[in-house]
Amino acid sequence: MEDLVINEHVIIPASELEFTFSRSGGPGGQNVNKVNSKATMTWNLETTHALYPATLQRLKAIAGSRLTEAGVLQITSQVHRDQLSNIQACRERLRMMILDAMTPPTIRKPTRPTRGSERRRMEGKRIQSQKKQGRSGAWE
Repeated sequence: MEDLVINEHVIIPASELEFTFSRSGGPGGQNVNKVNSKATMTWNLETTHALYPATLQRLKAIAGSRLTEAGVLQITSQVHRDQLSNIQACRERLRMMILDAMTPPTIRKPTRPTRGSERRRMEGKRIQSQKKQGRSGAWE
């Protein structure tokens, strides 16, 4: 297996990624009962040095339930009928997760509403108030 290239700066060594195989669930006839095509990829995030600490923190947040308490990321794929395609699907899913984690979240810059939008909001409130006040004395 070759190293997983995320971009020109980040490469995950193949030695850090471990794969196990099991039987896939779902329909498939006899093939599903005798072929171990489901791939489970594990990657220990506690021991890796492939990512920056900030990226690693964001990846842990993105991983959610895929992350074990020991800090091991587990990704499974059983979409395809052969092992090799499921391995590639696991690797691509990890690559996309890391790319998401590499982009820092955009910081919201607080803005003030424009004078026109405040005027329109207050005008709408005034019209609504007049509408309700007009209803109050009609039944007496």
